[in-house]
Amino acid sequence: MSLTAAQRIAARPIAARPIPRIALTWLLVAQVLVILPHLLHLPLWIIGLWLLCAGWRIQVFRMRARYPSRLERAALMLGTAAAVFFSRGSLVGLDGGVLLLVAAFILKLVELRSRRDALLLIFLGFFVVVTGYLFDDGPLAALYSLLPVTALLAALIGMQHSGMAERPAATLKLAGAMMLQAVPLMLLLFLFFPRFGPLWSLPNPQKASTGLSDSMAPADIAELSQSSALAFRASFDGPIPARPELYWRALTLEHFDGRRWSQSWGAQQRLQPQWSRQGPSLSYTIIMQPSGMPWLFALDVGVTDQQGVYLMSDFRLENRRPVTQNLLYQVRSWPQAIREPSGSRAMLNRALQLPEGGDPLTRKWAAELRREHADTQALVDAVLRHFNREPYGYTLKPPALGSDSIDEFLFRTRMGFCAHYAGAMTFVLRAAGIPARVVTGYQGGELNQQGGYIAVRQMDAHAWVEYWQEGRGWISVDPTFQVAPERIELGADEALAGAEGFLEDSPFSPLRYRDVAWINQMRLAWEELNYNWQRWVLGYRGEQQLGLMQRWFGTLEWRSIVLVMVGGGAFILGLLALWLFKPWQREHDPQQRLLRRYEALLLRHGVQRDKGEGVRAFAERAAQRLPQQAQAIDAFARAFEAQRYAGRPASPEQLRELLRHLRRALPWRARPTAVADDR
Repeated sequence: MSLTAAQRIAARPIAARPIPRIALTWLLVAQVLVILPHLLHLPLWIIGLWLLCAGWRIQVFRMRARYPSRLERAALMLGTAAAVFFSRGSLVGLDGGVLLLVAAFILKLVELRSRRDALLLIFLGFFVVVTGYLFDDGPLAALYSLLPVTALLAALIGMQHSGMAERPAATLKLAGAMMLQAVPLMLLLFLFFPRFGPLWSLPNPQKASTGLSDSMAPADIAELSQSSALAFRASFDGPIPARPELYWRALTLEHFDGRRWSQSWGAQQRLQPQWSRQGPSLSYTIIMQPSGMPWLFALDVGVTDQQGVYLMSDFRLENRRPVTQNLLYQVRSWPQAIREPSGSRAMLNRALQLPEGGDPLTRKWAAELRREHADTQALVDAVLRHFNREPYGYTLKPPALGSDSIDEFLFRTRMGFCAHYAGAMTFVLRAAGIPARVVTGYQGGELNQQGGYIAVRQMDAHAWVEYWQEGRGWISVDPTFQVAPERIELGADEALAGAEGFLEDSPFSPLRYRDVAWINQMRLAWEELNYNWQRWVLGYRGEQQLGLMQRWFGTLEWRSIVLVMVGGGAFILGLLALWLFKPWQREHDPQQRLLRRYEALLLRHGVQRDKGEGVRAFAERAAQRLPQQAQAIDAFARAFEAQRYAGRPASPEQLRELLRHLRRALPWRARPTAVADDR
């Protein structure tokens, strides 16, 4: 006996059955949604590859093309691998690996033959969605990722060959409901599951950027780049200090070779410096953006309990490894602390180092200052007065300097930015016999009134001077304040808003439109949302998790934590099961209710329906057991199937009449008295 095409398909194993139309449609939609955010960092040829593979697969489905042969598949794979290599220079590593994974996700489309292949493609799609967080882990990216996940779930539902396979809206609705049902369990796991580093914590050079360097050569800079990119955010436990007090230390530069300031070997030691706490302290939390560098930012003198963070000998904070992901840490600072009141000989020698020759005019001026001012503080004040009273200017585009860069800046050009003034003053103090060094970091920041935090950007990068006195230790001064006080009091974004070259690298920065009230309000609101997302979601670490559980449940051991997680998970799953199955509710489907009465009636006459047995098969078996009632049994079964599965209009009245007829046809002595004629 020959089988029809539908019967042959039904006889195959489930994994080998062909892909339904609705599943293929949702797979194509899901691929577009999965790949779309990756286009921001992937080459554009990936679009052409997807169009080729998608078009080929659609033509195969329409029986206008054949599946690719082994040779064609090999050519596609080798060509794609070569394109990845020439685009990224490697097939391994983060950037090349993600590109190769996305390409494999696309190539798999052309060889989809069975349900097994589609399931593999769907599961690969979930993984590609997660890799998007390697490049963008903001709230918009998280919200968008729900779209491809829902589409992948819809494709998975469409694979089941159910009655929903021809209804795209119903498939999408069920996928959305599954997503909503997963939310309570997701929240439970987020709050209580042990915190491990997520996939997107892998080092990503593309996300790392900083406006600072471990060296400074102002003489070679002809234009200072201004970037509005965020460096970090800081929220204080108490009142926020005034902007002129916000000097965020990053690095100390002690060595000068005539043009470039750089770190000395002694300042890079993890030796606990000498200092004593004086005055009030400040407690604050910093969320730092990836910089690719190990140094952290803090006000002087800052200490933290963060694991793997050290207070170096020059009073800066340094992480054990470069910061390649958002980093949240808490700091406590003592701005009035006395730092190294009695310096070592090695430290003083490093702070007095100058090249053998060069800049004779500056050296001569420093000698004159020393003869006029025997007191260190008086000499420092004289240098600051010089910058304040002489015609110096602050500019983002300083002129290039020659071999004697300090001389040319102090006595000829007199135009520069913070690095010029900090480097020149440090040179003068050293030439006068006063230990001094350059400190680089950030100054100020923008106050977000809505969020109550300070946003510090790359344009806020700054340099200032520290000089040393016996008994007083290191003292900070800022020569830039004498030349451009508005840079310190108002901040770089306001003080330089009209300056030439300001934000030239960021033509679409919303900071350019901060004078437009509604744009500025939207910008601040969006930044507040990002800040809260980074602090409470991405910054949710093991310490916060333990503190949260201790506030809720008191002191807990790990066994108690496991019990809380298991118990909470079981409770949430139980609630979901009750909501899905609703055992307390009666059957509202009149057809199903009458089918149950039909089964109960035949059970009273010795015929029980087996688990998983279809209505037709049950009717045929019952007719064999009760041949005299075979016609009535078959009539009810056919009417039920026609209304339930063949699209005929539902008619519970017809089913009730057929059920009454079957009752009358059954022997009187066995007629069930408990079966009521329920209308």
